[in-house]
Amino acid sequence: MSMEISSIAVDESVSAVFPPEELRGALGDAVDVGIIDAGADSLEPYDAVVTMVYHDSYLEGVNWIHSIQAGVDRFPFDELREHGVILTNSSGIHGPAVGETVVGYMLSFARRLLPAVKSQTQREWSPPVWDDAYTLADERCCIVGLGTLGRGIVERASALGLDVVGVRRTGEPLDGVQTVYPPDDLHTAIRDSKFVVLAVPLVDETRHLISTEELAAMRDDAILINVARGPVVDQEALVDALEAGELGGAALDVFEAEPLPEESPLWEFEEVLVTPHCAGFTKDYYRNVAELVRKNLARIDAGEEFVNRIV
Repeated sequence: MSMEISSIAVDESVSAVFPPEELRGALGDAVDVGIIDAGADSLEPYDAVVTMVYHDSYLEGVNWIHSIQAGVDRFPFDELREHGVILTNSSGIHGPAVGETVVGYMLSFARRLLPAVKSQTQREWSPPVWDDAYTLADERCCIVGLGTLGRGIVERASALGLDVVGVRRTGEPLDGVQTVYPPDDLHTAIRDSKFVVLAVPLVDETRHLISTEELAAMRDDAILINVARGPVVDQEALVDALEAGELGGAALDVFEAEPLPEESPLWEFEEVLVTPHCAGFTKDYYRNVAELVRKNLARIDAGEEFVNRIV
């Protein structure tokens, strides 16, 4: 691999997660770093860009794009290949934060924290019904997708005593997961699970992976948790299931349209927890991205393959 990276642009789109100045400071001793307006018409004279979004201008003048997220469904793979632009992502850095967020969701439902917060906003003293709260130990959790995000969830769910099963494209066993099902057995995997957690990338095969049939296969008291991508869930079907009382609730960090429109009925359900696509947020996010970028700069100098190369 022959490439020289002497300058990197940090797209201001990363400000949705951390100040771009923080990343510039974390990389400044390794390479020249500048900050550009999101969607700048030209990236000259930069050799690479670190970004949260994609713009066509990236195809001209840069050799390498690094996404601060793990998901890369917004990037046009074929066009990048045609222009010889390398794409890497930040897979591997989100597992701990997303795993803690997911168990936070589970605890919110089990210990009835969500209705308690809502009662507090109304200054109401409203203890839960005597048999409404429960503990997580021995509840079954199905994690759909056992990559970096899924493994982070497995570790923390297992530590809380949940019985963990999973769905994995290869169907290969994984430590901490009692049974690993292939995608064709999705309905079997989710049928008896109190919690169904989605942690898959968005590809053609996972778009609306959870729709009417899958929701019907779940327990009536099941909690659906989505920290993957919004379109992995058929949102209209989810609303229908919630309205019909066919689902116990949902914790949703991602949506088919973001920000979630004000008129969405998902805002109104008592048993739905909405968070604004922030499950992976942590004060160390920029440091974790900087570490990945530094690793790849070192690999470029050594003539080695990129870490987390997608294209």
